[in-house]
Amino acid sequence: MCTAITLNTNGFYFGRNLDLDYSFDEKVAITPRRYQFDLKNGDIFYNDYALIGMATVIDDYPLYAEAMNEKGLAMAGLNYPHHAMYPEPKGDKYCLAPYEFIPFVLGKASSLKEARALLEDILITNIPFKKELPITVLHWIIADKDGALVVEHYEDGLHIYDDPYGVLTNNPSFPYHLENIKNYMHLSASNAKDRFTNKELLEPYAEGMGAIGLPGDYSSASRFIKAAFGKLNASTDGTGSSSVTEFFHILDSVAMIRGSVKVADGRDDITTYSCCMDVMKGRYYYKTYTNNQISVVDMYKYDLDANKLKVYELQRKQAIYHHN
Repeated sequence: MCTAITLNTNGFYFGRNLDLDYSFDEKVAITPRRYQFDLKNGDIFYNDYALIGMATVIDDYPLYAEAMNEKGLAMAGLNYPHHAMYPEPKGDKYCLAPYEFIPFVLGKASSLKEARALLEDILITNIPFKKELPITVLHWIIADKDGALVVEHYEDGLHIYDDPYGVLTNNPSFPYHLENIKNYMHLSASNAKDRFTNKELLEPYAEGMGAIGLPGDYSSASRFIKAAFGKLNASTDGTGSSSVTEFFHILDSVAMIRGSVKVADGRDDITTYSCCMDVMKGRYYYKTYTNNQISVVDMYKYDLDANKLKVYELQRKQAIYHHN
């Protein structure tokens, strides 16, 4: 369960809620240029562009949940169970394991246009990082300041969709979300007007009644609608701080509260972290479920030509400002 959004103001912002019932030892990781990735297809890949994002780092390998590169392209993988299918490797496509997809695309493509061209020759295969680690079933959103697309993978290969809303959640497939949003085209951020009669007899008794019917549950279909409504009606003063603040408010509107969503074994599904990437400035902002304070890592304050990863532990302890 996850929600990803984009936001264009005077800059470009990309991020997500990561909703899970456990921690995957996530850390903010910077991958410098020309870092060595040993691919499962036998190739050795060196990324052209530096990356920053949230990852599990195992044996100096960053398993990114989402990331951006120094050129302004960003990407996130979201849970897509019962739908994603990864076939056996085939000779006519460039085969990648699911965990290799984000660093490969962001390491080679400097724009959404280049990413789209790159995707034409890629096949995601059913190879895990290690035998003891299960394959993650995902679909992906890729975006830059000029647009967004969604990538879903089935037995016949990649399916690529333009994403005019810059939003992605989970199941069902993305074409369903594109149709379902039409059920809510009557909603408005403005106050309600009397359409029940043709005589304007009715007046709203409170603000916000133009959006009555906006979903408020935690299902992926409902989160898609609510996140799209929030971001498409968002208002900022255009500054970086205002944009980051607004971005986190949109994510908060679809965040999971402990105890509200139970997984099969009874554990709580929560928003373990939320992130906002200032893609043009290379800044990765985040907050965790247990710490509401926004923290930031600036990729340009690290040597992007270094020969090793830079990893930052998350600030998880609640930070409270004391006035007295």
